[in-house]
Order: sequence, then structure tokens, then C-alpha cells
Amino acid sequence: MTAIPAFDPEAGVTVLTPERDEPGYWVGCASVLPDEGRYLMTYRRRRPRGDARTERGWRCAVAVSDDGVDFRDVWAVEKSELDSPSMERFCLHRRADGVYQLYLSYVDAADNRWRIDVVEAAAPEAFDVAARRPVFTAASTGTEGVKDPRVLRTADGRLVMLVSAARGIFDAAEADAAHASADIYNTGLSLSVTALAESADDGATWTWRGVVFEPGDGWDSWAARLNSVIETPAGFIGFYDGESHFSRNYEEKTGLAFSPDLVHWERLTVDGPAVVTPHGTGSVRYVDAVPVGEGLRLYYEVSREDGAHELRTVTIGRPA
Repeated sequence: MTAIPAFDPEAGVTVLTPERDEPGYWVGCASVLPDEGRYLMTYRRRRPRGDARTERGWRCAVAVSDDGVDFRDVWAVEKSELDSPSMERFCLHRRADGVYQLYLSYVDAADNRWRIDVVEAAAPEAFDVAARRPVFTAASTGTEGVKDPRVLRTADGRLVMLVSAARGIFDAAEADAAHASADIYNTGLSLSVTALAESADDGATWTWRGVVFEPGDGWDSWAARLNSVIETPAGFIGFYDGESHFSRNYEEKTGLAFSPDLVHWERLTVDGPAVVTPHGTGSVRYVDAVPVGEGLRLYYEVSREDGAHELRTVTIGRPA
């Protein structure tokens, strides 16, 4: 079985720090696109609940770096520009014609459900969210919400998207409560699963393929969110966020899984997470794996002793 070399989250280099050294202040859920010798990264800043204008995911940005460590923002959006209660993971894709696509993940104020839109531009600093168009919604996918897209191209040329989806486990009497907080993942009325979508026209349109990865029976019995995959000659190794209870929705741990085809998955970490940190809640989540030379550069959001989350990167070897 192909295996990922172990990595120590404490050995990583800090890329970005939170606004304050307090619980509820996070920076992370990064998605990185190598682009003509540089790194393009999307990331999110989050504040604790308490002020509807600025709480939760209030700012997302696109940043650029020459070395994969020192990033500078070239574009940003605040949740008010989307009329949204919160934003989460964004993702960049560059089409074959050179056009940049930015996939947006945010709560739709119209129904309090997570959705995914896309906006296009000639350069990563030129996105206009007013020109965004829908990709997936709860209604179009038969879910209770979709977020955290991760677009990748396989060795055989397929363009696919991993999507975090909410699967409702409530009855009609609980329907209003499920979305009253504008975050069903934090209610206990859903499971966090992973779905797959595919595009045959380089991101112009997408076809929903359905749920491909579900929670397990142990430490990850509530959440199973695939964040990124690495393709190997044997198949795909996936980094996923898992947890056993919705109360730790924001503090997931990292697991590993294997798939020959991105549809059928086998857990490699059945008995517990693959990676945790000794600090705070132990959370290591949103691992984004980027091939670099003979190795992999991993970006991940990690819990600190003070309860805040920061964004780090570490380089490891390729799967053996």
C-alpha cells in the first residue's frame, strides 16, 4: 500500500498568524496553486462569534509567493460584499486558456445554506465578486449545503472537484433549527461528508457525481472532509478532516485515505488521526498537499496553545 511519510506539525514554518492570540481567531483553510514558478494561495481569516458584522469567516484573500513561505495579498473580499454570514475555503484553478477561476465558498443569506460560486479574471488580482455565477447549491445537489471546494487535474486529464457536503439527519420539525444559525455543520443535525464533481470543459460547467466519502465508525464518525489528494502510480492518497462529534466542528484532526479512482475510498487511519498537535485542541486540519520537486509541500491550519489557529507549511517526501 502506498504510504505518506509522517510529518510533525510542530516542525512546520508559520506562514500566517491570526489577528489575536485568543480562541476563535483563526487563519487557515488554505488552497495553493503552483503557477509559473510562483505559488498562489487562497486563505481565510475568522473571528469568534459575537458581532454579526465581523464574526466567523469575515475575510478571504488571494496571496502570492516566490518561495512558498512568504506571501503577500494581491486580492481580498469581505463577507459583506457577498451579503453572507460567513465564508470558508476558496480555491483557485487556471484554465488552459490562461483564465483564472476563483471558487467561492460562503453561506447564502437567502436560505442560510452553504454554496459554491465561481468568478473568472485574467489575473489573480482582478476578480470581481459581483460577476460571480453559481456552481453548486444545496438545492442543485440534494444536500443541506456545500462548501470547501478543491479543484485538481488528474494525470489522465480529468478535472475534478472535492466538495464538503452536509447530509441532513433531521425531520420536518427540525428543519428550521437546522439552518437557523447559518451553519448546519455546527448543529448536530447533519453529517459532514465528501462529494465529487467533474468538469469536461475545463471548469466552464460541472457535473455532480455524488457522495464518495462518508464518516467512519470511530474517531471520524461525524465528519469526513477530503481536503486534498496526491496522485501516485497506484492511485490517490487523500488528506481528510475527521471528528466524532459536531461540537468539535472547528477542531477536526487529519486522517489519511486511499482510492484507486477518487470514488472508492479506504481509510488508512482507522484507529485514530494520522496527525495531531500537542497544543490546544490538538487540531490539524485543512491539509493542502502540493507537489514540489521530489517532495510535497503541505499547508495546514493548526491549533495553538492559546486556542487560536495559525497557518503553517512543511515539506516532506513523496509517497513511497
